[in-house]
Amino acid sequence: MPGFDYKFLEKPKRRFQCPLCSKAMREPVQVSTCGHRFCDTCLQEFLSEGVFKCPEDQLPLDYAKIYPDPELEQQILALPIRCIHSEEGCRWTGQMKQLQGHFSTCAFNVIPCPNRCSVKLTRRDLPDHLQHDCPKRKVKCEFCGSEFTGEAYENHQGVCPQESVYCENKCGARMMRRLLSQHGLAECPKRTQPCKYCGKEFVFDTIQNHQYHCPRFPVQCPNQCGTPNIAREDLANHVKDNCGSALVLCPFKDAGCKHRCPKLAIGRHLEDTTKSHLTMMCNLVGRQRQEILELRREMEELSVSHDGVLIWKLSDYSRKLQEAKLRSNHEFFSPPFYTHRYGYKLQVSAFLNGNGSGEGSHLSVYIRVLPGEYDSLLEWPFSYKVTFSILDQSDPSLSKPQHITETFNPDPNWKNFQKPSSSRNSLDESTLGFGYPKFISHDEIKKRNYIRDNCVFIKASIEIPQKIMT
Repeated sequence: MPGFDYKFLEKPKRRFQCPLCSKAMREPVQVSTCGHRFCDTCLQEFLSEGVFKCPEDQLPLDYAKIYPDPELEQQILALPIRCIHSEEGCRWTGQMKQLQGHFSTCAFNVIPCPNRCSVKLTRRDLPDHLQHDCPKRKVKCEFCGSEFTGEAYENHQGVCPQESVYCENKCGARMMRRLLSQHGLAECPKRTQPCKYCGKEFVFDTIQNHQYHCPRFPVQCPNQCGTPNIAREDLANHVKDNCGSALVLCPFKDAGCKHRCPKLAIGRHLEDTTKSHLTMMCNLVGRQRQEILELRREMEELSVSHDGVLIWKLSDYSRKLQEAKLRSNHEFFSPPFYTHRYGYKLQVSAFLNGNGSGEGSHLSVYIRVLPGEYDSLLEWPFSYKVTFSILDQSDPSLSKPQHITETFNPDPNWKNFQKPSSSRNSLDESTLGFGYPKFISHDEIKKRNYIRDNCVFIKASIEIPQKIMT
């Protein structure tokens, strides 16, 4: 935190003020080489930007030469201030170090209710809260005389059996709530009665008319199947699913069977046509399998980039780095991508703990050529410029991102860029691509925001001439 922002009785002397935040210093530290003093937090934030110079005289600064200044801290804590609630009306003044002690008696300080009701309020408002508003205060019911907490009393109101209430049917009678149920069942002139079929309640003189529309009233099946007492609302489902006299389609209709007969006869049809149904299903499965294979191939092609640019997100970086340290030469592979439509199929790989000369100290990055759909139409060996970048994830509005970039042109004699054989695949760890074993050191990658939210972004781009693209 920066310096103290209290209301001082007198403006703090210049030697008490932090040059960085211009406030009375909080946890002051001193640079022993030049004698300048700053808030500990302010100086740490200043140095975190990568500038290792004293903010005052620009002299080189060493962490080992920064010490706490307890004597100055005690002088600052002894400065007289006003209470932070002075604008609300508190007139207390005293030394800064006495402020916390004052809060235990300050009438304007916000404190929790002693009844533990979760409310926080100023100390001066506490008595009124405890008397009228606290949900855990003690309250006595005026009807039954029972005692409740304020919260329980709110639940008790409206259900007290001794409270005098009017009949809910608006018949005009008034009685204690505990007698209301019996009145409604046997005495109320406007009582309701449940329908014996659907259970819904109606005023007694309207229940006969309701039965002409009641969804549970028993009716007969229109197909004369003999099923008794079908509820009116279930009739449609009965005709569709259960009526033995209803006409239905063969269950193998989607496989091509067009047979239609009463539901009772469908079993005989299935027994008589088992062989033809099996043939239909085999044909259907064959067609569906072919469609699935075609859809899978199309999905794989759609998921691959075709613009010569790969931005590869390595999430859960810290765990993967530890995994790479435990397993020597452990390689991670990116999704494949194409240089352009109908172009070369490539893949990037990374050794988070380094490979070769970079093992244990660097992140290594390589690229290799994979067998592609269009290799027989392309010129070989692969010879186009390749650029690797590790992306700086710093906020562009705060500082210009500083990506680390390396570029190379493949040598036609390198075996890595000859036409790949069809036996190679994207998970063939025995075939190492070409790249940089010392792309970025473990120390350098921790600077700026190359690692952010435990993720690293590696970009690979291929420079393809426009005439090839078209």
